[in-house]
Amino acid sequence: MNAEVAAPAKHADGMRADARRNYQRLLAAAGAAFTERGADDVSLEEIARRAEVGIGTLYRHFPTRQALLEAVYRDQVDALEVLVAELLQSDSPGDALAEWLAALLAFGKAKRSLTTAMLDSELLSSCREVLRGATDALLARAQQAGAVRADVQGADVMRLTHAVSLAADMGQDPGQAERMLALVLGGVLSQPS
Repeated sequence: MNAEVAAPAKHADGMRADARRNYQRLLAAAGAAFTERGADDVSLEEIARRAEVGIGTLYRHFPTRQALLEAVYRDQVDALEVLVAELLQSDSPGDALAEWLAALLAFGKAKRSLTTAMLDSELLSSCREVLRGATDALLARAQQAGAVRADVQGADVMRLTHAVSLAADMGQDPGQAERMLALVLGGVLSQPS
């Protein structure tokens, strides 16, 4: 038997390919479960089962529930950062802002159960700044293109989107959030003269 055995393939972050795959499966399973039922109502065993890995694998990647919550939150913010980079290159700044607000609305629903467990987290603060910066950049670009009213501020847009998310959660109408967002956009976007 040859003593030189090829090492498993590793990603740039140092994780073997199978470990990276398990990590991503755990994040996806946890994100879906937390969105469906809330972070407090899902056991770690259920998340491992959904990800089709053992509980030991979950604990190797996330030694505590808090570590898993923070990783899911960070993963969702990372996905939004990728989206904003694409939207900043969009041909239509107004449409890009509208797509961003729809993404923030979906994120608001997904994150609601995560943030209560992370209120004092430094991660929450740093992610909030990322989202504010992205909103400000998309808004400024849309305003420069004349697609959005000049008096609208990024904080206004963030709060309105958050309010729509909260209000839509109170009802049983699955299309309400999108309709309410359209109303908000109607007030934010510049009207043709």
